[in-house]
Amino acid sequence: MSLDIGYILDGWEYEPGQLTARKIAGVDGREKIQLRVELGILQMETSGRPDGKRPHECESLLHYYHDQLKQYERENGTDVGFDLDEQACELLRAEAMMYYHRYLAEFILEDYRGVERDTLRNLRVMDFCNTYAGEESDRYILEQYRPYVTMMCTRARGRLAVRENRPKVAMAALRKGIEQIEEFYRRFGEEESIENSGEIAILKAMEKEIELRIPVDPIKKLRQKLARAVREERYEEAATLRDQIRHATGQGPIGPARP
Repeated sequence: MSLDIGYILDGWEYEPGQLTARKIAGVDGREKIQLRVELGILQMETSGRPDGKRPHECESLLHYYHDQLKQYERENGTDVGFDLDEQACELLRAEAMMYYHRYLAEFILEDYRGVERDTLRNLRVMDFCNTYAGEESDRYILEQYRPYVTMMCTRARGRLAVRENRPKVAMAALRKGIEQIEEFYRRFGEEESIENSGEIAILKAMEKEIELRIPVDPIKKLRQKLARAVREERYEEAATLRDQIRHATGQGPIGPARP
């Protein structure tokens, strides 16, 4: 049996600058995710660690080092003194790259639950290294990617809410994501980066797209018409609009239309 995968690649043409992904049935009967890259295909499990391995009999290295932390706390009554050496941090970064490739493929496949799960997981890696890495460089090397990962997580949450016909929930998720990215730049004294952030620009564009899906509040619409009628001195129309607002809200008299 030939080990050459050329025939597989020939059947799935690579387009420069274009990411493509698909789901296939593995020989073990489980569903797999494949991501087409320039030099071949990345194949990943749909859950657990993308390569299907269980380091130290744990779901992932992140789980393993979390267990190490808990054991240290049980033995010492505190986490003070626990740290991750350079090799541990390097291994965690390499593992995070696997999850990065998977959530890219999941986003292409519109598996937004998977994107949310894997982006949140990588954000936890950043927090863990930031707190416990022994070397300062290891504490901050992943932080440069936080705005991007936050953006991808936020987009997934927004798309999920839209899919469930909850545009207001989507808008709230987008605003929260924007605030988190802005806070990141402020924390590092890079306020000027907020205006030029590509991640924030993407979320704001999505915000505008979803805003069009939200039905206008009929009371708000009536109030806008009333304000316009008063500005243009159309007082009879304004009086009618006031009556409509009073009837719709169950309020008492609002007052005369003419100032």
